[in-house]
Amino acid sequence: MTVEPSIGWGVVHLFYRLDRSRLDDAALAGKALAEVIGEFDEEPFQAIAFSVLGNRADFGVMTLGPDLDRLDRFRHRLESAVGPALVPAGSYVSLTELSEYSENMSDEYKEHRLHPKLPRKSVIAFYPMSKTRTPGANWFMLPFEERKELMGGHARVGRKYAGRILQLITGSTGLDDYEWGVTLFADDPVAIKEIVYEMRFDEVSAAYADFGPFVVGLVLTPTELASRLGLA
Repeated sequence: MTVEPSIGWGVVHLFYRLDRSRLDDAALAGKALAEVIGEFDEEPFQAIAFSVLGNRADFGVMTLGPDLDRLDRFRHRLESAVGPALVPAGSYVSLTELSEYSENMSDEYKEHRLHPKLPRKSVIAFYPMSKTRTPGANWFMLPFEERKELMGGHARVGRKYAGRILQLITGSTGLDDYEWGVTLFADDPVAIKEIVYEMRFDEVSAAYADFGPFVVGLVLTPTELASRLGLA
């Protein structure tokens, strides 16, 4: 079975904890984890594994590609391969998309937004967000041209970080609890801190944004991740 969106690719962020007390064989579990992630990461599908900084989860895997069925089978295969020691800590489902506010987009830009080839940067950050509907700050009651102008200013802030940050915004309206998922990639965590801070002063964020929890991790190869988790 295949389930392919008519526009864009599916994106699933998975977060896990590892209950080491339920491991029968750590080395075998680590080998299984690395193999499942490595085998999935084959064009056009991509899997980015990362160790989560802090204790919201032990690790995460961001998967994306054209077939939602394969993304789903990956999750089940990973959990089955590692066994009951792998405890889900959260997930997020979204689709790559084009912005309704962008005009005169080049074919190259459209391709990058809909079918991105993600870089292997050192740091990944993810957070969901929605636009507010509160009285006096209801984004969806603004005229389209006003929203477009505001988003143009928002985009200009983002472009200042070209080369330091790669930003992927994916749509999740009707698919998850928030309306968008934002994934940032960088080699310097300061760049992530700075872009999010500066964006907070832009009117789109200051007046109309509702942010979910932030998760930050260090990108690793599947083998490095297994070692980091003590599964070696």
